[in-house]
Amino acid sequence: MVDAKAAQDFVPIKEVRNGIIILKGGGLRAILIASSINLSLKSGEEQAAVINQFQSFLNGLDFPTQIVIQSRRLDIRPYLLMLDNRLKEQTEPLLKIQTKEYIEFIRSFTDEVNIMTKTFFVVVPYSPNVLKTKEGMIDSLLGGGAPKKQIEDTKKAIDLASFEEKRSQLDQRTNVIINGLSGIGIRSSQLKTDEVVELFYKTFNPGDISQGIKLQ
Repeated sequence: MVDAKAAQDFVPIKEVRNGIIILKGGGLRAILIASSINLSLKSGEEQAAVINQFQSFLNGLDFPTQIVIQSRRLDIRPYLLMLDNRLKEQTEPLLKIQTKEYIEFIRSFTDEVNIMTKTFFVVVPYSPNVLKTKEGMIDSLLGGGAPKKQIEDTKKAIDLASFEEKRSQLDQRTNVIINGLSGIGIRSSQLKTDEVVELFYKTFNPGDISQGIKLQ
């Protein structure tokens, strides 16, 4: 009989701390949400300039990065609710009829056509060579008879110092990405802890069509 595994066993994430994803292997990841550029509204020269700038930006990176595009069906329910409230407030008979017809048109149109929204994310990694400290080494440093609480406190202090050191390196890479994208005209910002959790929840629960994360 095959033992059933929890869904968490297949997710390489240990925890999310201060907006930083800590992987089970010890690496860190930061996620940026980015705006987009509508190249079709630009002239041929402007399009070429943007593409060249983006190419130079990628060639200037000395670390790997990942660009993720998430497509989700647009949740039209808040807009329809707003229109329903407007309909109830209407006192002019003609405007009331027009508003009702418009609501029915939006409902029928969205039922027939899947209107999709696209969200752009940039994953910034930092995966140093992780040195795993064995309990025996800590015990030897503190002495064989060190209290258990002292050993646990030392392990937590080492873990915190290691995290802060790696986060400093990750922050430098994140700023490089943000500044590089800004030079192309793309706004970006790092996701906070609750936003990272929401992103992964919606990724693993694609049936949830509620409104996703927005660029602040």
